[in-house]
Amino acid sequence: MGKKTALYSSHLSANAKMVDFAGWEMPLHYGSQVQEHHHVRQDAGVFDVSHMTIVDAKGQEVAALLRYLLANNVDRLTSGKALYTCMLNPQGGIIDDLIVYKIRDDFFRLIVNSATHDKDLAWLNEHAKKYSITLVERTDCAMLAVQGPQVRNKLSAVFDLNDLKVILDLKPFHAVSLNSLFVARTGYTGEDGFEIILPSDEAAALWEKLIAAKIYPCGLGARDTLRLEAGLNLYGADMDETVTPLESNLAWTVAWEPKERDFIGRDALEKQRQSGVMRCLKGLVLLEPGVLRNHQKVIVEDMGEGEITSGSFSPTLNKGIALARVPHTIGAQCMVEIRGKQHRAEVIKPPFVTKNKTAGSVHISADPHSKRHNGVDVKS
Repeated sequence: MGKKTALYSSHLSANAKMVDFAGWEMPLHYGSQVQEHHHVRQDAGVFDVSHMTIVDAKGQEVAALLRYLLANNVDRLTSGKALYTCMLNPQGGIIDDLIVYKIRDDFFRLIVNSATHDKDLAWLNEHAKKYSITLVERTDCAMLAVQGPQVRNKLSAVFDLNDLKVILDLKPFHAVSLNSLFVARTGYTGEDGFEIILPSDEAAALWEKLIAAKIYPCGLGARDTLRLEAGLNLYGADMDETVTPLESNLAWTVAWEPKERDFIGRDALEKQRQSGVMRCLKGLVLLEPGVLRNHQKVIVEDMGEGEITSGSFSPTLNKGIALARVPHTIGAQCMVEIRGKQHRAEVIKPPFVTKNKTAGSVHISADPHSKRHNGVDVKS
């Protein structure tokens, strides 16, 4: 039996299909993965993401440690703000991707992936020895992600007016401590919403309030198709220690300035940037009936081959979509090998689906200059 979150009984009561995920027993869906996907795109859904690893880093030298450990620069943060970053090995390979929140000058909170829990904590603790800081894993906390275009409206039935105003006033990638809650305007779906960290013994009560407000329970299956439509990487599939941020559509997460800031992996990234990146992560939209799957071969005429890193059927677009690592010279189309046959696919710059800021609707985005919604975080 795997580890259980504080909401395990709630999931069983809701007839969730439970599966093993990185050693945790987690809900895959509550009856229909596709319906849950549409709830989040069109209305509001809540995910139990308590399997994520929460690490509180405190001490006078904590900023110095994170400045060295992370490719993005925590000096950009003011109290209450968050950033997305990669943690690299000396070769520039991605040990993990994470969110870091600055709470005070001497207090930062890190949210790292559950699948990389052991190696992340070992890496953090090894480097922390050289600094005057303490690292505490918050195993006493649960974490909920409340996502969708109607979330802001529905939270009025969950929080009182004073707390609600504080929450709704949050800007994207900002967080606030509110009584026993830590509320951040972040997510992993491409929709607006919030992630809430709270004591484990309070999680079930909040979960029930959210469900009573007609915010629908959603499982990991919908979370994966939502993040893929939003063009968000999954660690272990779209990136790992064998690839760099420059090969993973994550160059924007590397803070090159100031030039004198040394961080682990910088030398390797500088060399790669100067010599040129030979492979990149692109979006594929299947132009024929079928479903794109991980590890399918991508054929780029006269340029070589690539591989799908994340593939699925998009419930929003009603098409097969994928992220694929391909030669950097790839053009507007390619072929994907499915069961021994080649199928045409369009090549785009992710995301596949973006939020219409005025109407809350979604559309396919093939614009190479399209930017992801700034309320989206990138966690797996």
